[in-house]
Amino acid sequence: MCQSEARRVPELRAAKWLHFPQLALRRRLGQLSCMSRPALKLRSWPLTVLYYLLPFGALRPLSRVGWRPVSRVALYKSVPTRLLSRAWGRLNQVELPHWLRRPVYSLYIWTFGVNMKEAAVEDLHHYRNLSEFFRRKLKPQARPVCGLHSVISPSDGKILNFGQVKNCEVEQVKGVTYSLESFLGPRTSAEDLPFPPATSCSSFRNQLVTREGNELYHCVIYLAPGDYHCFHSPTDWTVSHRRHFPGSLMSVNPGMARWIKELFCHNERVVLTGDWKHGFFSLTAVGATNVGSIRIYFDRDLHTNSPRYSKGSYNDFSFVTHANKEGIPMRKGEHLGEFNLGSTIVLIFEAPKDFNFKLKAGQKIRFGEALGSL
Repeated sequence: MCQSEARRVPELRAAKWLHFPQLALRRRLGQLSCMSRPALKLRSWPLTVLYYLLPFGALRPLSRVGWRPVSRVALYKSVPTRLLSRAWGRLNQVELPHWLRRPVYSLYIWTFGVNMKEAAVEDLHHYRNLSEFFRRKLKPQARPVCGLHSVISPSDGKILNFGQVKNCEVEQVKGVTYSLESFLGPRTSAEDLPFPPATSCSSFRNQLVTREGNELYHCVIYLAPGDYHCFHSPTDWTVSHRRHFPGSLMSVNPGMARWIKELFCHNERVVLTGDWKHGFFSLTAVGATNVGSIRIYFDRDLHTNSPRYSKGSYNDFSFVTHANKEGIPMRKGEHLGEFNLGSTIVLIFEAPKDFNFKLKAGQKIRFGEALGSL
């Protein structure tokens, strides 16, 4: 063997050794591609997590051999948020020892900026568990209800968006919209609903807008973890129907709302519909991570984040009966329900064209303050 060939042998061996893992990886990925989709997702999920967590793009070379990570949105949607929220709910109901209550609640107060001077009971030892602390009541004078405007804020929170509904699309946050029909649900039962079925976007809107010259309006209020967690009636109206959508419990903070399209349509929510003096009115309580529990005080049949309900379905309940042909009357400012942690309230209602909001996007608002009026 000549000297040049002798030198080439180690180089060929080195090249073969360097190419072997890449070929083996390609072969392995080819086997994965033949696997069923659930198994493939299961195998690629840990790699995807590492792909986003490891610094300096440590796993980027895998893309050269055909591997692609699951998108961040798909990865987040695969997290069992309903199960985690049920576990968190159980933990919230565990009674804390008397000596542990002050340090635990004080940490929460400091982290989220809770104003305990507004609480009906300021003594932290009074709250036996985290659930009671989250659902604390306020002093009666802490939230005066505005009597000059027809619609008030049903809760404390931050105004994410508001305005007129256009093309049956509602803004989740600025620039990100969702379908009004997907959010409220299809109009399939004319007997139980206060309006008949719709077959298109225009007809769907026409079934909601009951009076000529009126328009549809919306307002989205985000409740942070440190906010007052109860919500109240935003106006004088009558609740005739409830629709419960079991769904995901993804975070609804503004950053996540920009990230995931139709987030509010994916999440568990309770839609209350009825009428006020100008026509159609609805209030929707949207669940979020660790907020599987949405309670409506007058609705004892409602059970949210229950394993007996599957995602993608919905169940209806009518408050109009033979004994009560109108529904549940609610006065402006009256207690309506509560969350177990911060979440989102969405108002969608009909009003004349000269209805004006007294708001700015991004502003903080408190229960009882004006949202708008004629």
